[in-house]
Amino acid sequence: MDRLPGLDEEGRWDIPARLNMARQCLSQPNDAVAVIDLTGAGRVDVTYGRLTEMVDGLARALTERVQAGDRVGVLLSQSPWCVAAHLAIWKIGAISVPLFKLFKHDALASRIGDSGAMLVLTDAEGAALLGDLAVPLMAAQIGVEGGSVPSADTGPDDPAVLIYTSGTTGTPKGALHGHRVLTGHLPGVVMSHDYLGQEGDCLWTPADWAWIGGLFDVAMPALALGVPVVAARMAKFDVSECARIVEQGEVRNVFFPPTALRMLKAADARIEGLRSVASGGEPLGAQMLAWGRDALGVDINEFYGQTECNMVASSCGAAFAPRAGCIGKPVAGFEIAVLEGDMPTEGEGDVAIRRGAASMMLGYWNRPDETAAKFRGDWMLTGDRGIWEGDFLRFVGREDDVITSSGYRIGPAEIEDCLLTHPSVATVGVVGKPDELRTEVVKAYVVLKNGAKADAAELQTWVKDRLASYSYPREIEFLDALPMTVTGKVVRRDLKARAMSEGALL
Repeated sequence: MDRLPGLDEEGRWDIPARLNMARQCLSQPNDAVAVIDLTGAGRVDVTYGRLTEMVDGLARALTERVQAGDRVGVLLSQSPWCVAAHLAIWKIGAISVPLFKLFKHDALASRIGDSGAMLVLTDAEGAALLGDLAVPLMAAQIGVEGGSVPSADTGPDDPAVLIYTSGTTGTPKGALHGHRVLTGHLPGVVMSHDYLGQEGDCLWTPADWAWIGGLFDVAMPALALGVPVVAARMAKFDVSECARIVEQGEVRNVFFPPTALRMLKAADARIEGLRSVASGGEPLGAQMLAWGRDALGVDINEFYGQTECNMVASSCGAAFAPRAGCIGKPVAGFEIAVLEGDMPTEGEGDVAIRRGAASMMLGYWNRPDETAAKFRGDWMLTGDRGIWEGDFLRFVGREDDVITSSGYRIGPAEIEDCLLTHPSVATVGVVGKPDELRTEVVKAYVVLKNGAKADAAELQTWVKDRLASYSYPREIEFLDALPMTVTGKVVRRDLKARAMSEGALL
């Protein structure tokens, strides 16, 4: 494939002046299969024609409740209605806010409150999770009778989706993206699946579509490219269920997060019939790449990006051999630099992406100072450290304290804030501790108030019930005092060093 989608013949972005992602995703023939639905007892193939009817039905209902530019939450698991909800919101010019069903009350409340969501599209399960949150709800599955709904006349920089990312301080930040964000993902998605779009291709991921990796690395690119996408629910990753989904859905292309790959390897699983496997979030290493070639029958293509600017580098086994420990080469359309200060360096430095990339955010929602701090001149800082090996980019590590656990990026500040609401907790510091299976586990160092009592199980449940079941501290250590700065801030690097020394014993 000489030319990647979204780019001109010179490898530069080719984005029309008027662009709406709903039109972009529904441009295939009506009788072509859009979504293979495995969420029920059997298999249901949803065509583009049927999906368009679902989108228009939702869009008609939405126009009675919201206006262009309003934020609308989507609290749905993998399903045809999940993609229809986002498409309907984009079609009328509103802004979708993906929400995750593993979130608990406080995590949902912070995202809904910060975004100012006018409405949440959900189902009965999601309504129960929202509980007493003062936000109007609308059922996702509604009637589809009526004519088509015209798409809003949006441009590539008009806001379309607000995706929350974990950070190290304060509440999670919302990365606001325009309608160009999908186009910005297409070259890297195609590349990471050895030129996705071959006859018989069918794409699936166990990652939830509430995350940018599920929504824009899999679901929406598949629709835009005319590749069937499989919708299947796994409350918890299960090796045998994974094999069933691949077989029943006739899956040929999979995005497996690194933890899923490790679990498959630990179970000595073998999956046949795949044409491509992509993975991203953290480097895999030579051993995992060798296992993938043997057990999955393909080279695992690693890719790199983040919520603020995704799919910027990738491997592509069909074009070049992967290099263990590296996260691929820059995808066409993206200019990546490793900076020392303001200047590129041949040594280790800050990984940065030049402004103008189509998948780059418009900015953080209502946080102009933090948006400005994300940039250094013409470069967006990723917060990662890297080094060039020829034209391969090697990931060195994070500059901040974000914890990578089982494929999730977890901000320690949100967990610390949650634990501090417990009546027995005086101070707390949260860091990531090395773990062979999950990359890191969340570890909390806790100081209790004088005379107060609480055990680890009680505090773990406290976080599980309020934030998310995946982000609770799997380890809690009680201390008499935490390392503090003169201004009273917890010195996380000292706690991190302590956790690293413990992790080295694993």
